[in-house]
Amino acid sequence: MTQKLLPKKLKLNYSKNVFDIIQFGSSLYKENPKDIDIAVIYEKIPIKQQLEESQEIKKQLEKITRKPIHIKSFDLYSLLNISNFAREGILHDGKSLISNSAFTLKFGLQPKTYIYYSLKNLEKKEKIKFNYLLSGKGGSYGLLKKYGGKLLRPGLIEINPNNEEIFSNSIKKFKISFKIEKIFLEI
Repeated sequence: MTQKLLPKKLKLNYSKNVFDIIQFGSSLYKENPKDIDIAVIYEKIPIKQQLEESQEIKKQLEKITRKPIHIKSFDLYSLLNISNFAREGILHDGKSLISNSAFTLKFGLQPKTYIYYSLKNLEKKEKIKFNYLLSGKGGSYGLLKKYGGKLLRPGLIEINPNNEEIFSNSIKKFKISFKIEKIFLEI
């Protein structure tokens, strides 16, 4: 989805104090988000300087898209602080606008989402339909192939975080219980 909002290769001017610029939030996975959330992560510099530099980056991004830009500034310590409510979204779902990849790859971590589900309350016919949803039928792709997911074992799917909503909405139609867990895999 992000390709529609921001070009793949951005030419942003920023200082050497910038550790990374991350897009996070609904603009990564919603078809028509209201805004674009951006986090600018800095090396240790004064907050006033962080805010000034972030506003310069925001001005550059506003020239590229018509969507409102919400920009937040962090150093690595404040990003990881437990009181930072944006922390999970930035770390798990965040996409670096500098490297055009998952932000956590800088730390040797690949974000993934696990979906645990149970089909025990479904009739056989519904179980078969659910399998077709995941694996496809008659030459058509299922969700797993279409969106790069993996069936790790019956009852457990591994997907990329930006496809969580697609899988969740599809699974909800079967009225089965499922649980989502956000994880990081070492690369």
